[in-house]
Amino acid sequence: MSQAVREIDGISIPPAGKYELDISHTQVGFVSRHMLTKVRGRFTDFEGTIVVGDTPESSSVEVEVKTASVESNFEQRDNHLKSADFFETDEYPVMSFHSTAVRHIGGSSFELDGELTIRDITKPITLKGEFLGWGKDPYDNTFFAAEAKTTVEREDWDLTWNVAVETGGLLVSKTVDIVIDLEARLVG
Repeated sequence: MSQAVREIDGISIPPAGKYELDISHTQVGFVSRHMLTKVRGRFTDFEGTIVVGDTPESSSVEVEVKTASVESNFEQRDNHLKSADFFETDEYPVMSFHSTAVRHIGGSSFELDGELTIRDITKPITLKGEFLGWGKDPYDNTFFAAEAKTTVEREDWDLTWNVAVETGGLLVSKTVDIVIDLEARLVG
């Protein structure tokens, strides 16, 4: 079935419909400071849907992430992140995001407002993103790609564990960058 080409600011946008995150081509990641260096991590177990509306403003996003799937390339740190000091994965096995507004801000850029829930605490966040394009894969499936990021204050979600270091400052930064690279496939 041929689909009409839709454009905004000269950018071809995907057909309206419901898309599911392609887990094998999506990364839900984070970056935080550990004293002076940056530590990167990700979550490996998640699912999400994106409804591409007739206009960007009528689009929406829903994502659930299993907190126990956190990985930072160091088992001891991963276990600490799963503990009550951070995600407390036994008590709070899922964190979630659902959008409240989508704004096209020019060219391929957009902003995505939503509510992020971690440890049963829900706070508003805004992701700044870029639409990377859409097309058909070799199996004739419609897909699109995008990236988005934001910086949050982890203490807003009661993630307050820290240690003062002898040279001044804290062991773990209070801010965390959330970085998402995604590919989503049309399912309906």
